[in-house]
Amino acid sequence: MSRGGKKFSSFSFSALVSSPLAIYIVAMQTESVIHGRTITPEEVEGVRKLLRDHPDWSRLRLSREVCAAWDWRNAKGELRDIACRTVLLRLHRGGRIDLPAPRHAIDNRRRPVAWTPHDATPVRLPLRELAPLEVSIPRSGSADAKLFRFLLERHHYLGLSHVPGENIGYLIRGAGGRELACVLFAAAAWKAVDRDRFIGWTTQQRSANLSFVANNARFLILPWVEVKNLASHVLALVARRVRSDWEVKYGHPVHALETFVDRSRFKGTCYRAANWLRLGQTSGRTRNDSSHSVQAAVKDVYFYPLVKNFREALCSPVRRRSEERTDQ
Repeated sequence: MSRGGKKFSSFSFSALVSSPLAIYIVAMQTESVIHGRTITPEEVEGVRKLLRDHPDWSRLRLSREVCAAWDWRNAKGELRDIACRTVLLRLHRGGRIDLPAPRHAIDNRRRPVAWTPHDATPVRLPLRELAPLEVSIPRSGSADAKLFRFLLERHHYLGLSHVPGENIGYLIRGAGGRELACVLFAAAAWKAVDRDRFIGWTTQQRSANLSFVANNARFLILPWVEVKNLASHVLALVARRVRSDWEVKYGHPVHALETFVDRSRFKGTCYRAANWLRLGQTSGRTRNDSSHSVQAAVKDVYFYPLVKNFREALCSPVRRRSEERTDQ
């Protein structure tokens, strides 16, 4: 084509604006939500300045300084250093900053858990003879914590690797002190189509409020325990207290629970008996598979609201800490 006597080669405007370069330029100039926090271009430039001014800083030092500069805190007022590391890594992978090389090699190998003494004689009793059940949270470094980890690693089909982010574990014992079950709640899945549709939140709302949903990542009735209705009873017990336990530990409650049940192994009967809602099933991909190349078992998606107004709570904007303090 020609314009003003000059010739221009034809091009597709739509192809230009959808090119990787154009998307990168737009990303550099707009806000983005990462790990529930809105990151502005000014904040990204502030990180770049720290990197230029302090080339000797490690990634750990950088994340702590950035977190303090942003005054990014959890509901208990503690700096969210670990979350900040995730944000910086995603900015780095997105080409928006250049992090220094890691100081130490990352070793993700699964290490064996040391044998922990426990009673494995069969338990075959009516539930009423084991009641009331004792539900405890194993404290870090305690004998119960070592036992909890050992039982899940040894007897759960998924084992127990490092659990990142917010999490709470429960060790369940009968009235006589025998260990019966282990339950672990951790961070919710980033995306789950049926769950997200059921809640009705937008991508931004999900990013901001995902920490108010906990994932039942592990549930184990010990293999030598055969007690009718025990599993659903345990689920009901922990559901009654996990909301308050989460607030004590992390300074904020959870409004709902989720879990994903491998259909090739389990029927999900205990979840339905405990009034969990089956919302649908996964597509057979892992939670971090962005290239659609990793195949995983199809799982049923279950959901359990902990409050009546869970949709309103999960779809509302997260208030700033200054706004929360004015209400107290």
